[in-house]
Amino acid sequence: MRRVSALGVVALFAAATTLGARFALGEGSPGAKGTAEPNKSGGQAAPAAEKPQPRPYPAEVRGVHVTMALASLDGKLDEYLALTREGLNTLELDVKDENGQIGFSDPAVPLAKQIGSARTYYDAFEVVENARARGVYLIGRIVVFEDPYLARRKPGMAIQRRGGGVWATSGGIGWANPYDERVWKYNVDVAAAATKAGFDEIQFDYIRFPSDGDLSSAVYKGQTKEPKAATIVRFLKYARERLKPLGVRISADVFGLSATRDMGIGQRPRKLAPYLDVIYPMVYPSHYGSGEFNLPDPNAQPARTVALSLHDFALALRGQETRLVPWLQDFSLGRDYTLDDVRGQIMAARDAQSEGYLLWNPSGVYTPGALTGK
Repeated sequence: MRRVSALGVVALFAAATTLGARFALGEGSPGAKGTAEPNKSGGQAAPAAEKPQPRPYPAEVRGVHVTMALASLDGKLDEYLALTREGLNTLELDVKDENGQIGFSDPAVPLAKQIGSARTYYDAFEVVENARARGVYLIGRIVVFEDPYLARRKPGMAIQRRGGGVWATSGGIGWANPYDERVWKYNVDVAAAATKAGFDEIQFDYIRFPSDGDLSSAVYKGQTKEPKAATIVRFLKYARERLKPLGVRISADVFGLSATRDMGIGQRPRKLAPYLDVIYPMVYPSHYGSGEFNLPDPNAQPARTVALSLHDFALALRGQETRLVPWLQDFSLGRDYTLDDVRGQIMAARDAQSEGYLLWNPSGVYTPGALTGK
């Protein structure tokens, strides 16, 4: 199971504050062409090339997560795209996953080709073509600093262990060094390749420092005295400078607790927001402990839990232009999740005036009927 926060979950603030719907469906469409200036010979110079612009953002994001392994199965992506009949308008697909593998080899990424992380799970250009034919907004997920593949193949780019060797989590997973700008370049090169193929948005995941394992034994080459959040901000600033001219949106996944206090992993939503178009908090009710939000069992009240979690983000992002779109739980953990549980979370997200939602199920099996409209 993915991204479970072992650090607990957010404390309760007062009743929910709304974010407000800030963007219309047509936002981001290309503007009018500039007027050509006369050249020195008296003729008209060629008009300057238009800066690429993102495709229109959905009025309400309604999407699901798809792994690259599932995308490799014949006809499987077509099954997900067929969910447009139920209301789906967004697909979030792994471009680079928790294993450090990349879903496609074309467009090429030099370091990925060198170390063998680029695979052929799917044809990126074909995926984009099929998504656009269905009117589906396509998000490419890139897992950044958790990267066991890069840690094995390029140990000098990994977090080191005091006493020698590559550091790993309690589960034996190696991480890339967040201070190493070669790691930044590698991940943004992957993002640029996905953008070149036509993905509408790049969603960075694991943009943080590790949170489990023997953290006292971790050694970061090039470590600075700046707060960890400042390091993550510098990465996002670098990514934005390279990707924005390509006409793609940039977003990030964050822990739900990150809106309430500094977790010590570099995720401070308000500091990240100026460099992001969208923030996706992971507000899975099963991940909240007993007593959070003054609820005896948050997992038993998924709608209420989501509402209170999003309230914290509304406070943290007040005054920012960054969209807020939560990840919602469509899997069973601790108890069986029903259609009513999933729809309850969706309604809570709508009541908080977030700008849509994404459903997460690690096995890629989504509750029939959950994506239907209002």
